[in-house]
Amino acid sequence: MQIYSVSDKGTLTKVKKANFAKNRVFIIDDFKTLYVWFGLKVLESKKTLTTQKVNKINDKRSTPATIQYLNQDQEYGAFLAMIDFLKKGPHQEETVERRSELEFEIEDTMELIEAGLDPDFEAEITLAAYKLAQEKKSYDDLCRILAETQLSLIKFKSKPSEKDITKKATEIHNSSSTYEELCWLIAELSKLKEKEAFN
Repeated sequence: MQIYSVSDKGTLTKVKKANFAKNRVFIIDDFKTLYVWFGLKVLESKKTLTTQKVNKINDKRSTPATIQYLNQDQEYGAFLAMIDFLKKGPHQEETVERRSELEFEIEDTMELIEAGLDPDFEAEITLAAYKLAQEKKSYDDLCRILAETQLSLIKFKSKPSEKDITKKATEIHNSSSTYEELCWLIAELSKLKEKEAFN
């Protein structure tokens, strides 16, 4: 996952976290999707420049990403499940290759492993997400697991309270993320948490 701030001239700057101020624009590259977030007071000229920049970036990719535009206070879907984590900022230094689609590419991953290739970070997430999906937990359980994982990353060493977990789980549930998206996000954040523990 990469976070970019967009200047008034359309220049992209890689940043560690997003402050989501009213006059800011951020692009979040979550490998399958390019999320483009606009603050409430962003000028139309800046929105146009950003759109042109995002389209140009996407055109250069071998497998284009889905582009999702979000306005402040009108965020929806999987983005809502990530927003607190983006405010804190991911701390991993590894660059993760973008997955071509959100659906689990378990067959391709297993073929690579069987061919003797060590799994990269994306493959580790794919395997973990697939394993989680096979456990067939309820949607509510996944929302709670994701909430607890997000809060544990944000709060570092302090354990999140039951009230915080329940509130966050409700927000995630209301985001209308798919079952597969929840599995992927849990796997992705869990892997990031593991790497944090070793840094």
